[in-house]
Amino acid sequence: MTKRASLQSRLQPRLALTSIAVAVMALANGAAAQEAPLQRIEVTGSSIKRLASEDALPVTSIKAEEFAQRGMTTLADVMMALPQSASLAPSNAGSGTNINLRGLGVNRTLVLLNGRRLANEAISAGYANLDVIPFSALQRVEILRDGASSLYGSDAIGGVVNFITKKEFEGVQVTGQYVTPERKGGGDERRATLTFGKGNLNRDGWSAYATVDFHDRSRLAASDRAEFSSDELLASLGRPRTLGTGGYAMPANFTTATNKNAQNPYAATCAEPYSTIGAKNTCTLNSNEYGTALYENEQLSFYARAAKQISEDHTFTVEYTRGQSQIIAARNPTQSVAVNGAAALLPSSSKWYPGNSGGVPAMAGINGQPLTVTWSVADYGLATQKDKQVNQRLAFVDEGKFGEWDYRAGLVIGLSDRENYYQNGFFRGQGILDGLKSGALNPFGLQDQAGRDYLASISVDGQKNRDSQTTYKGLDFSASRTLFAMGGGDAAIAIGADMSHQTTRDDKLAIQNAVTYLNSTESHGEGQRNVYALYTELDLPVTKTLNVNLAVRDDYFSDFGNTINPKASFRWEPTKNLMFRGSANTGFRAPTLFDAYGYRLPGATGKTSARWDDPLLCPGGRPGVTGTGTALPGYVASEVCNVQLNKQVGSNAGLQPEKSKGFTLGVVVEPTKSLTMSFDYWNIRMKDMLANLPEQVYFLDPAKYASLFVRNADGTLAFINNTTMNLGGQKAAGIDVSASYRFPRSTYGDFKVELDGTYLTQFDNQLFPGEEYVSNIGRFGNASNGTTSSFPIITYRWKHVLKMSWAQGDWTAQATQNYNSKYEDQNLVAQTYWRDINSYKPWNLTVGYKGFKNTQLTFGVTNVFDSAPPVTNHSGYSFGYLSSAASPIGRSYNLRATYTF
Repeated sequence: MTKRASLQSRLQPRLALTSIAVAVMALANGAAAQEAPLQRIEVTGSSIKRLASEDALPVTSIKAEEFAQRGMTTLADVMMALPQSASLAPSNAGSGTNINLRGLGVNRTLVLLNGRRLANEAISAGYANLDVIPFSALQRVEILRDGASSLYGSDAIGGVVNFITKKEFEGVQVTGQYVTPERKGGGDERRATLTFGKGNLNRDGWSAYATVDFHDRSRLAASDRAEFSSDELLASLGRPRTLGTGGYAMPANFTTATNKNAQNPYAATCAEPYSTIGAKNTCTLNSNEYGTALYENEQLSFYARAAKQISEDHTFTVEYTRGQSQIIAARNPTQSVAVNGAAALLPSSSKWYPGNSGGVPAMAGINGQPLTVTWSVADYGLATQKDKQVNQRLAFVDEGKFGEWDYRAGLVIGLSDRENYYQNGFFRGQGILDGLKSGALNPFGLQDQAGRDYLASISVDGQKNRDSQTTYKGLDFSASRTLFAMGGGDAAIAIGADMSHQTTRDDKLAIQNAVTYLNSTESHGEGQRNVYALYTELDLPVTKTLNVNLAVRDDYFSDFGNTINPKASFRWEPTKNLMFRGSANTGFRAPTLFDAYGYRLPGATGKTSARWDDPLLCPGGRPGVTGTGTALPGYVASEVCNVQLNKQVGSNAGLQPEKSKGFTLGVVVEPTKSLTMSFDYWNIRMKDMLANLPEQVYFLDPAKYASLFVRNADGTLAFINNTTMNLGGQKAAGIDVSASYRFPRSTYGDFKVELDGTYLTQFDNQLFPGEEYVSNIGRFGNASNGTTSSFPIITYRWKHVLKMSWAQGDWTAQATQNYNSKYEDQNLVAQTYWRDINSYKPWNLTVGYKGFKNTQLTFGVTNVFDSAPPVTNHSGYSFGYLSSAASPIGRSYNLRATYTF
């Protein structure tokens, strides 16, 4: 083998073929083809089959075996560890796992299954939920870190993630896996898979297999990790639970028409564990009692694939995917919120009125006036919703040769359904108010039998409250062939066309009008679009060391018109141990179907994620620092200070597409046969960004953004406008670093060290055109996660995965470190509490053994040194730690066994 072939062979696992990476194919005539029967393959980013040894631009490729070797149990683990990703862990929103390459937003990362799209998650309609992808069917995941607009679509601004399944499987294989945390509580995981198949395409001319995969995780309560949200810890961060007064609690706080200062008849004890003692003779809800660190979820997927060799150069394949995932979303118990402007009143006729027969202590100054109560209904515990998604996809693929052309055609039919149910602890809001008025309900303690019966009569548990659906139907065709001889081989061309029809429908059902706790109302949104595209790719091997690739894609959107986006890339290998590569492209992303056609209501549609002071009705505090303002006379502090405020989300009819320009420039070197290194600089510029503003933006400069605070005629806040908008620009750049060193083979086994990291050099965000750009590197900035979260994107200066592996005989072992560099905390607290968040660097260790017949065993320890998740004073993380960036589980043990019949 030549040194050049050796270099290319070593680079193949880590290099992607983006844009039009067209290779010198097997010799055109039949005789020559027999002399050089090298297999041509398709790789993410190219529509032309080429020799595997012809490499181009960088990609991160993770084989399925690595999931177990790195202690990963879900695709969420994979995406969270990826250095190029700013993904969030699955939340209680139910949207599931998503990926956010480069921190540019989940809507700008294109997710594919075997090179083709899926139907998007059914509410936001802008990205795929990875939880519905069949985990056990995967052969590898390829993360294309360069926009591949020429082939997959001009919206792949951040990059492409292609999940590639096994092509065939023979026999029967079962796998069981169990993960248990070292410390008590929830968070344990279980996985069971069954895979079976028969036939070999090369030997039999056909193959077929199917796999079923089940995974679940139990809820981890905040009380299971109480040390992360203790009163002492929160106080040290400047966010003590007693920061505010009053609010919803059990026993209830109350005010009167003449006294707006909250009071509580049980302020001295506050009925622990339901509530804790607050400031100024009030109680506050105990967040440790009701908080959730990790939400209960469940995933069940099925994948089947069958292929038939029609002739030597013609194969037909059918695949069916069904993925189902659900999250049990938990929140604080139901609250006695106002209904149509009418507050929750406890009349003096109720036996539960202080001093009456119910036993509630009398209070000085309370002489029969109605009490406005802020009550949290603790009797049923957490208010939980079941958020269920089912994603199905049927794909037909025909590929082969026609004369001098390689061709590939496909038809994809995708359907994504999402349903939401009230699971437990939800009640009709008017029923709560009526129960307080009649005396059936006791707001100052747990209910007697009559009260429990009454709550059961107004319960909506088990009822569906939302039904959403997206569909995707796509037809594609591409063909490629060689053209003419050049200095480095044959030039080649590919042409292609695809068309798709996409729809969305989202229905919030009428029952939401009655369940006023969630501040959501009945709505309907629907829309559709057709997208037609033509593209061509041209590969020019100018010399034996220089290859130039040119591509252009023409997209037509039925609702936003036409866009043409070119791309150019090159590969130059001046010496046998050195290669340069680079690319340049433009991008275009239309508003998602939800952004353009989702529900659009005139009033509030939800609450802010964090607590804030109303800048008009609770003035005087430091901007953005909640709990420092003072309620104006006549207003209840717990309603306007340190409180979740009304906000409006939904679609925006005035949105325009966003555009981007990007380029990469890299080098790959192989100083020795054992060492390979690559450095790739990437740069992306965007304008007219489609996103939601992070919540802190409104409160850091409320005067500047006063138009986004929509108020009622009396000056009270109707809502904050947090709909998707065309914002300003984004400038992001960084360097991807990759290195691999294999130690000389010894009697002690084979050792290998690998590093994959990203260093950010720029991540500047402009809120609106004409405003200044603000850096978001290493801090909570002004960039948001799009429609999935109102929290800002966390952009680490440096993030890496370090792997050290060993193998000898039937034994393997691997230690993996996932590293995130330190950054500034949000610091919207008193300056005394300003701080930095330390770097987070947990280690995972796995050991594998395959010495038993037909059996593979893997034992792992996740978070070997029991590193605590980073602590934060961010206003949205009421539990004190950064749950979206790290796991609160701590050290856990993982046992996996696979048996093949």
